[in-house]
Amino acid sequence: MSDIDKRNRLSEEPFDYQITKKGTVVIYYEGKQIKNVKDREAERLIARIKEVENNITAVQLLLAKITGNFKRGNEKFGKMKRK
Repeated sequence: MSDIDKRNRLSEEPFDYQITKKGTVVIYYEGKQIKNVKDREAERLIARIKEVENNITAVQLLLAKITGNFKRGNEKFGKMKRK
């Protein structure tokens, strides 16, 4: 996995997740909710997380892949426009 995470950002554990009673997975990035995974996709994600739950970096990689490219670098601009 060293080829995938060259800057070692996943070792800092930026992603967190919560499995709800309904079977959905809520994914957080640095404490902020960024994605809800439902239905079949949630079932597959839960199964994959359970397979690699002992390897924290692998779990972080799964969560990073399922969220996709959600950060574009313009998150701060929304606050600046409100002035």
